[in-house]
Amino acid sequence: MTRQTTQSRTLSASSLITRTLASVTLAAGIISPAFAADEVNIYSYRQPFLIQPMLDQFTKETGIKTNIVFAQDGVAERLKREGKNSPADLVLTVDIARLQELVDAGLTQPVDSKVLEKNIPAQYRGNNDEWFGLTLRTRNIYASKDRVENTDLSYEDLAKPEWKNKICARSGKHQYNIALIASMIAHHGEAETEKWLKGVKENLAQKPQGGDRDQIRAVAEGTCDLAIGNSYYYGAMVADPEQRGFAEKVNVIFPNQDGRGAHVNVSGVVLTKSAPNKAEAVKLMEFLSGQEAQEMYANMNVEFPVNTSVEGSGLLEEWSGFKADKLPLDEISKHREAAVKLVDKVDFDS
Repeated sequence: MTRQTTQSRTLSASSLITRTLASVTLAAGIISPAFAADEVNIYSYRQPFLIQPMLDQFTKETGIKTNIVFAQDGVAERLKREGKNSPADLVLTVDIARLQELVDAGLTQPVDSKVLEKNIPAQYRGNNDEWFGLTLRTRNIYASKDRVENTDLSYEDLAKPEWKNKICARSGKHQYNIALIASMIAHHGEAETEKWLKGVKENLAQKPQGGDRDQIRAVAEGTCDLAIGNSYYYGAMVADPEQRGFAEKVNVIFPNQDGRGAHVNVSGVVLTKSAPNKAEAVKLMEFLSGQEAQEMYANMNVEFPVNTSVEGSGLLEEWSGFKADKLPLDEISKHREAAVKLVDKVDFDS
């Protein structure tokens, strides 16, 4: 089942939860007794089916209920509208861009937790402890097993003339690609990154389109020899009998292993500024960073644990020796705006 299909099936449930949460916020701005100290209310960019098992386990162990509202976009705007009367305690996000957006908008508060500090490396926490990574995802190169012999590739290689008309990518404006471009700016500067991005565009086999799974399929079908995408999409396709055949024709390459390492992004969490159930919310944050939940993330979603004491199984075990870029995500996020401008400047998506 694709994430898009699951999304459509969760919309009605999410709408019901949204109405339920909204109904307990009184016109006078007073939170009703329905917000008891045994609940945590979550706004989530992550689709519920990806995180519900962890939330269910948390409730089983603590007795604290969780209510989740899924939103593909607009969480920051919603929190601004709701202001201090927002029912939301936590926001779960799919990447550093969403985390930083919430922090920059003044919608979060720092969390002083020794548990989070122990479980999550500093590279994957905000400098001010206002955001925390929960899982890691690498931006990989997908390569045809039949047509590409060299698996020792770098992001810089994607701009080389030898790959003319042989690369596929989703929109350059997608947040996963923006983060990668921002990391290139952090390492090489804007001028060199612009040259690189132009080179990648010149090597595209088709107009940027689709999602990361579509890039794997494009490589498998011969539309291109290389593509850019996150590793967990490959893992999801391997687990899907209808898509496994495409994945089996592709190698997943971790770029820049002889240099700085592969670009890493995070899914993560923030505590909202107005959190009505702060203590319970922090307990959930700590649980999600702990051994049990991290193992569930890894084994169910093929996402690398952010907690270094946890090891994944299956594909994650095979990939565990890869070298990750150590550049702090706070540093990468500083260059997001410049990355967006470069995508437009080189007209990448045309």
